[in-house]
Amino acid sequence: MPLRFLQGQGGDFDFGSSRVFCGMYHIWYNTQVNERDEPSSSRKADSAENEGKRVPAIFFRTEAGGEPVREWLRSLSPDDRKRIGADIKSVEFGWPISMPVCRPLGNGIYEVRTIVTQGRIARVLFYIDKKSRMVLLHGFIKKTQKTAYDNLALARSNKSKHQRGLE
Repeated sequence: MPLRFLQGQGGDFDFGSSRVFCGMYHIWYNTQVNERDEPSSSRKADSAENEGKRVPAIFFRTEAGGEPVREWLRSLSPDDRKRIGADIKSVEFGWPISMPVCRPLGNGIYEVRTIVTQGRIARVLFYIDKKSRMVLLHGFIKKTQKTAYDNLALARSNKSKHQRGLE
């Protein structure tokens, strides 16, 4: 059956099937609408990388250029890295998120809680900066019930350094 377009005075569409109409609409929409709303190439790269993320994660960088959390993650087994990465991803896409994955520690610092191999417990401390990014400040394997003061103090220090760098 041939396709008939705009028959009669009422402008009835008869495409033979709705699939053909949907396909033609899709072609029109992609060529007409998407072209005029297309973002710049730099925004395209950013949006593709962070698509759907509420708070994209970044690593805190020291003045010397080191990234302590990245270096700590590299020292772990691939399985441990995968588990920690999955929990960080959960926070990126689900923020705000609470226990058992994430817990506030005070002063705007939070921890991502992960059970890694051999029953050990890993923590990644982070804060949300004024650009709505999850800044990974410090990572460690927990050895006691309570988060050690030294770990929290280091995270606070890294947070202050990062905030000064944003000004």
